[in-house]
Amino acid sequence: MSKELYEAIVSLEELAALKCVREEFDSGKDPLSILEECRQALEIVGQRFDAGEYFLSELILGAQIFKEAMEVISPALEDGKNEGASLGKVVIGTVKGDIHDLGKNLVAAMLKAAGFEVYDLGVDVARERFVEMVREVRPQVVGMSALLTIAFNEMRDTVMAIEAAGLRDSVKIMVGGGPVNEAVKGYVGADAVGRNASQAVELVKMFVGGK
Repeated sequence: MSKELYEAIVSLEELAALKCVREEFDSGKDPLSILEECRQALEIVGQRFDAGEYFLSELILGAQIFKEAMEVISPALEDGKNEGASLGKVVIGTVKGDIHDLGKNLVAAMLKAAGFEVYDLGVDVARERFVEMVREVRPQVVGMSALLTIAFNEMRDTVMAIEAAGLRDSVKIMVGGGPVNEAVKGYVGADAVGRNASQAVELVKMFVGGK
């Protein structure tokens, strides 16, 4: 990990952080590796917020730095994705009642770079929209994200809606987000939980390969 980039993000030095991102990018460093460094640094910002060392305004600034870093790197992820046939289709979104998207955006970017067709529904996505997209594009995997614990019921209801539509057996459902763990996975009726973006991509590869 680049010490300069890490310290710039953790210290919330926006201009310095973006300068480091551009320098690493221009030097030919793997874009996914740069994003992972940014994610790890942002995790520390979140921990400092939880500990009362940072306030909401600082947490928001950290999220903004991460988004700007993704804007620098995303074109390269698109250009560098696997050529030829798609590895599979993934529908992904943050469930209704939650508007957090950093983790979802990172997973979507990494899946695209790996060669998957990703249908990103955005945030605050109604269960009916998930059902509609599963029916329309026939993905192998559905990914649902939430950062707020109050959204767990919506995750569960979305899984139930997919099942009620007769589509549950055709897809694997993966959930993720800061507070999402194995217990939540069981509660909502998902097939797997991705604890970070890298693990999420590996789970998708496993699910698609196993079909």
